[in-house]
Amino acid sequence: MLNDRLPPFVRENYFCGEWHHASAVMAGDHPNEWSDLMNALSIFRLKKSYIAAGGGRKTKLADDFDTLFMSKGWKEKKFDTRVAVDDQEYDTPTHKIDMYKNGVAIELEWNNKTEFYDRDLNNFRLLYHLRTVNVGVVVTRADELQEIFNDLGRGSSYGPSTTILSKLVAKVEGGGAGGCPVLTFGIRKSLYRENE
Repeated sequence: MLNDRLPPFVRENYFCGEWHHASAVMAGDHPNEWSDLMNALSIFRLKKSYIAAGGGRKTKLADDFDTLFMSKGWKEKKFDTRVAVDDQEYDTPTHKIDMYKNGVAIELEWNNKTEFYDRDLNNFRLLYHLRTVNVGVVVTRADELQEIFNDLGRGSSYGPSTTILSKLVAKVEGGGAGGCPVLTFGIRKSLYRENE
């Protein structure tokens, strides 16, 4: 059903996956957020400068990606969560979500350790359980981009122990997000632009 809901451009330029009917939840309960997501994925291009620039705490790629959402009212969000048992209260801190709006959480994982997927999926699971997140979305890089990184002499910076789609899918299929509906989008080589 996911492919039926995707615009042709998104279907052809991303490896797309869903769990627990995430696209039905998005399209049915969050049509504006679905539209924002499809629009951002359709506008995004993988620029050579994103790869050549290297890492850092926040990459130019992440800044540009966030800008596509911020103009539509999305915000980085940290939740103050705690659990109460009788008269005892326990903090249950979560990590900040890259982009959040009306129950939809979006994470961009470009070149981190694969443990960041565990963090993101656990966040989705906990916040779904607390009725705060209805759908979690992860945009990451498809494994096939390694060919481009190698050609640009940056292959060692983007190794197999970093955030690539195949690692994410294994973690989602292993139950990392619990019952939270999840969408994944792997950026394909077709989005790469040598000249910006």
